[in-house]
Amino acid sequence: QVQLVESGGGLVQAGGSMRLSCVASGTISQGINWYRQAPGKEREFVASISRTGDTNYKESVKGRWTISRDDAKNTVYLQMDSLKPEDTAAYYCNTAIGVLKASWGQGIQVTVSS
Repeated sequence: QVQLVESGGGLVQAGGSMRLSCVASGTISQGINWYRQAPGKEREFVASISRTGDTNYKESVKGRWTISRDDAKNTVYLQMDSLKPEDTAAYYCNTAIGVLKASWGQGIQVTVSS
């Protein structure tokens, strides 16, 4: 199974932007999902992109965030604009199989200050 590594997190002020990257160890031949987990809360779905480029978003990020993929770079991006303090969480990318197997990477922390 392809290994995924998240990067691009950090600290940003509310209203700012940040782009997360999910780099695969090989060709991404399946859909990729972004999830997040805030302290004391369960992990939740944020966005997905299919192998053919179809996208889906959590309602609260629609219109603010964009998921995209660059298959030449084996990378999926999550462009996050108009960030809010409630977007603060650890962010993870995963395949559907990885989610089913509960196999997660280290994730990347995103902190939005008010």
